[in-house]
Amino acid sequence: MSYALLYFVFLISVHSSGEGAEGMLFSDGNGDISMWWRQTSCFSNSELRVFYTEMSYLCNHLLASDNVRRNFSCWCVRVYVNSSSENLQYPVLFVVRQQKGVLSWQVPLIFRGLYQRTYNYQEVSRTLCPTEPTPETRPSDQIIFVDIASMAPFNIAYELLVTRLENFQLETNKAFNFTASPSQPQYFLYRFPQDVDSVIINVVSDAAYPCSVVSVQDIVCPVYDLDHNVEFNGVYQSMTKQAAITVQRKDFPGEQFFVVFVIKPEDYACGGSVPSSIHGKLFWEVDLIHQSTWGSFILAVHRGAELLPCLSPSPCSGPDESSSSGGRQLSSPERRPPAGSDTDSSVEEESDFDTMPEIESDKNIIRTKVFLYLSDLSRKDRRIVSKKYKIYFWNIITIAVFYALPVIQLVITYQTVVNVTGNQDICYYNFLCAHPLGVLSSALFQDYGIPKHFGLFYAMGIALMMEGVLSACYHVCPNYSNFQFDTSFMYMIAGLCMLKLYQTRHPDINASAYSAYASFAVVISLAVLGVVFGKNDMWFWVIFSMIHVLASLALSTQIYYMGRFKIDVGMFRRAVMVLYTDCIQQCSRPMYMDRMVLLIVGNLVNWSFAIFGLVYRPRDFASYILGIFICNLLLYLAFYIIMKLRSSEKLLPIPMFCIVATAVVWAAALYFFFQTLSSWEETPAESREKNRPCILLGFFDDHDVWHFLSAAALFFSFLVLLTLDDDLDTVRRDKIPVF
Repeated sequence: MSYALLYFVFLISVHSSGEGAEGMLFSDGNGDISMWWRQTSCFSNSELRVFYTEMSYLCNHLLASDNVRRNFSCWCVRVYVNSSSENLQYPVLFVVRQQKGVLSWQVPLIFRGLYQRTYNYQEVSRTLCPTEPTPETRPSDQIIFVDIASMAPFNIAYELLVTRLENFQLETNKAFNFTASPSQPQYFLYRFPQDVDSVIINVVSDAAYPCSVVSVQDIVCPVYDLDHNVEFNGVYQSMTKQAAITVQRKDFPGEQFFVVFVIKPEDYACGGSVPSSIHGKLFWEVDLIHQSTWGSFILAVHRGAELLPCLSPSPCSGPDESSSSGGRQLSSPERRPPAGSDTDSSVEEESDFDTMPEIESDKNIIRTKVFLYLSDLSRKDRRIVSKKYKIYFWNIITIAVFYALPVIQLVITYQTVVNVTGNQDICYYNFLCAHPLGVLSSALFQDYGIPKHFGLFYAMGIALMMEGVLSACYHVCPNYSNFQFDTSFMYMIAGLCMLKLYQTRHPDINASAYSAYASFAVVISLAVLGVVFGKNDMWFWVIFSMIHVLASLALSTQIYYMGRFKIDVGMFRRAVMVLYTDCIQQCSRPMYMDRMVLLIVGNLVNWSFAIFGLVYRPRDFASYILGIFICNLLLYLAFYIIMKLRSSEKLLPIPMFCIVATAVVWAAALYFFFQTLSSWEETPAESREKNRPCILLGFFDDHDVWHFLSAAALFFSFLVLLTLDDDLDTVRRDKIPVF
């Protein structure tokens, strides 16, 4: 059935005599469109002049043969008005009365922006909400009344143009181009086909500005299509050059919805200039892409699982405190500890970690030797030391529970707010690849090899699992406020790795779990303060830089003197005396040259970080702290490997493979990490410019690949720490140097 193009123009000059015009459009019910107009007289009143125009439009429908689903082709009416008058005191008022609603506006149309700025538009174009006929009745005329009024005491000329809107219904996987402006919004209808359950509305603009809003609204009249009310219904996103909204069939019982496009009068909400430098029309392209379902996800996971055997090293039994590869085991019954001794309370551990009387008398003498060996720093009872490091494991479980519960509660609240308000600017996703889901015993080595204490490894494992949980919580609604959740256990993983590396050659003097976790608590507290105050407050960066430098000096002193330098009120006086005697009175060579080189380089790196933060004040404070931890870990690992090779020790094939695999996988992971798909450092609209489609199995994007590869890289990193000193399993501890 063909339809004639509906088009007519009223160009009327409003006179004080009250003469006007009336027009009417009607249909005979068979799709033929007619139009007529006639001159008419209204109330002759110097203050009020009213003119009536009657119009009609038709939505023709066809009933499907299965009588289950209605397929109707609907065209819509768009009303364009223009007035040359710029007098804001006497605007021309337009009221459109339809069967199920009233739509009104004025010309000039006024929008309000930031700081009470006003933006006036002489041309206004609105799409009238279509009324769908019921399947029980035949097509009938839909009468529409347009009332025009003005209180002006003088002549006002206006133009009224009514056109039939072609291509009102969007189609799946078919791009559609159109234009819009702040006073001329657009919206279109989309109806789910039988075989489509989810679509991505991909919108692309030809220019970054002006700032725009894309909204998905249910089939309800009136449609909210102006800047001040577009957020009242449905879900919406701000955009500059790109936006993407995922819509599922189950969310719309009628299996159809409106896609609304609104341009803001100023660009402040999208990070642009205020006021906007562009006020013309914006050219848009919208494409509704059929999205993969969770069935595709299951298939993707299955295919990914098939690749795991190719990526994983050959299975082998993990380390256990009851055995070790290549070590000499003392198996005589009289040398074994009593059964169940490792489960005793940790209160047996003294505050200074010394249990043998002879250690208390000579430990300070031993630690002053220029050349230390592992036997000098592994003199404590193995059971007590093992308990000391198991405290790391139990404490981190407690920390994880208390930290994770409020985080989970917060991200659920975030998601609830997003679902209730429809504001998709709260969370920074890669919307082009977003998939909604609902509405979340011991080893007996007393004389050979590195002491086998796995409490820190267990703690690292728990920290890695909690990092996965909190990272998932962050990705429920990624934004600036909750990024700290994604990084908190990263700090702990990096710190525990450094402690584990230090523990291998310093088992008796390594930090206790209490002091280590207290230090992590201070770091996380500083991270929270950085999120709140680190954007623009100079005082925070001054205080943080001072804390950073002082902490680096204090830790360097502890490492250099092997814990013999007491941190108390008199430490500053002792430090001045040491500097005076060793550097000013007589410039002597440092007693522990290797340690001194490491600490000088480490302090230079940390001071550089402090100066960088003080000068540039990076907004991403959480990543800034994480960078400090990672650089210190890499520096210490490099120092450890270099000193190991200098000491004529060797790297066995397995640790060498793990080191190479770690480097390769981390490099690949970082490549995908820097493929930025979103950024909460920018506005939501600017962030969406970075969104990209899925790249792996039609379901995963670059950031998902980063998570896969970084997980594998962390696995190999832990293997490096586990196997790095396997070559020493048969070497006496009094032959293993300490560095």
